[in-house]
Amino acid sequence: MPQFAVLIYSDDSAHEPDRTADTSAEIAVCDEHATELASQATMTSAWAFTPRAMAKSVRGGAVTDGPFVDSRQVVAGIYILEAPDLDSALATAATNPVVRQGGGLEVRPVHSGGPVDDGAARDVRRPTRG
Repeated sequence: MPQFAVLIYSDDSAHEPDRTADTSAEIAVCDEHATELASQATMTSAWAFTPRAMAKSVRGGAVTDGPFVDSRQVVAGIYILEAPDLDSALATAATNPVVRQGGGLEVRPVHSGGPVDDGAARDVRRPTRG
């Protein structure tokens, strides 16, 4: 089934290293949503990023503090959905609580990729079927 990357944009990430669903209502609602999608076998993987203050950027050999793009909102996380088509992926992504919290989502078809064994570089292209 085709895969779609869902990039989560927010003013910042609620996922500070010492915060969990037990200590943060924002994280709890995100975890509930993730559990629901995973139980439907729609979401295959997900990553929550730490706040922008923890980001480092590399440009032209220099390392700087902060996210790569200086904007009001940053990428707070990403997950992979499997859906029959883009419209289905958009409908599923639109249920993400970040939309109701003033953030937004970007949904993009995945061209190729997958886990890399033992950290070794290898061709990880996997054609998306559709």
